[in-house]
Amino acid sequence: MRTSVLGTTGAGDLFQLLRDGRPRTRAELAALTGLARSTIGLRLDSLTDLGLIGPVADAVSTGGRPPSRVALRPSSRVVLAADLGASHAHVAISDLMGAELLSHREELEIGLGPEHVLGWMIEHADALLAELGKTRRDLIAAGIGLPGPVEFSTGRPVNPPIMPGWDAFDVPGWVQQHIDVPVFVDNDVNIMALGERQHSWPDVDHLFFLKVATGIGSGIISGGQLQRGAQGIAGDIGHIPVSRGAGIACRCGNTGCLEAVASGPAIAAGLRREGVEAASGSDVIELVRGGDIDAVRAVRQAGRDIGEVLTTCVSLINPSVIAIGGSMAEAGEHLLAGVREVVYSRSMPLSTEHLTIVASRAGDDSAILGASMLAIHYALSPSGLDTLAASS
Repeated sequence: MRTSVLGTTGAGDLFQLLRDGRPRTRAELAALTGLARSTIGLRLDSLTDLGLIGPVADAVSTGGRPPSRVALRPSSRVVLAADLGASHAHVAISDLMGAELLSHREELEIGLGPEHVLGWMIEHADALLAELGKTRRDLIAAGIGLPGPVEFSTGRPVNPPIMPGWDAFDVPGWVQQHIDVPVFVDNDVNIMALGERQHSWPDVDHLFFLKVATGIGSGIISGGQLQRGAQGIAGDIGHIPVSRGAGIACRCGNTGCLEAVASGPAIAAGLRREGVEAASGSDVIELVRGGDIDAVRAVRQAGRDIGEVLTTCVSLINPSVIAIGGSMAEAGEHLLAGVREVVYSRSMPLSTEHLTIVASRAGDDSAILGASMLAIHYALSPSGLDTLAASS
């Protein structure tokens, strides 16, 4: 039996069966676990004391007294979720099923530094809690997404190219000086992958999420688990060389990278060389929406460049779904058409027979939803419940 702050009851392990929100009787839980009903009762008592579960309406009786059922109480505690982008910040309070209760978003430059941006996050989190009639004591955990490489084990950004002042900054430690809860930090693409799966593909265990914006990156879910790799940079496909990038300098210091030819700024730069006014990826999207032939052609070519790299990813990972998000996904079917053209023509037939390539269905909400799920996943794990019990 696992030693636990909750005692030797193993309540944290039992709770994993109740996290889906489905009401169950003690008899059902005993049948699922093979444990005696008296043992189930002890474990449920521990979870009830934490306020995480409670009774629901009686189940249908087959004769005699109806059996009572218990279920997760999603609103008993809440989590703080934050999506901190290059030029925007989005903070939300969510329940234990990941449903957003209240949120606030505004333009905010990540380059203002960690104390400024994280201070903004805490200020608005407090305001949202107050509006919901809750306090910091109701928080169970915090999940934060950042627009750069993050060492997940420590929550510290590592040489982030667009985040001056953030390198090696102890994000969890700084936040915990203000809010005493477990704090989990990951890069934005990973949390977008979590959010996309939770929102749109809950039954898909092999999903590849691609973000195309100022940069290009991906989040990989394989076997139902987010894959971060040894140092947390799995999915950093923006700096894989592509044939059309030969000799083109990339901000990483190398040449020929996918990001140097297919990101929003790269597409805009290519159009400017052709005499088309496009200062940014946003301008490219507006041109595409207006039917500009040069912009449509450039976006479709960027899709082909991305497809060149994704073909290798499909062979290595064999996903069921490739979901494409980020600001450049707003260019619509033109980007997707270029991706599909290359992936479906160059990949092995078996790997693409059931492969779906689509625009992100969660859209702008994928990151904040993923930050919520990041916090919930760890806070409601057996070890996370130990932390909660120790602080209660």
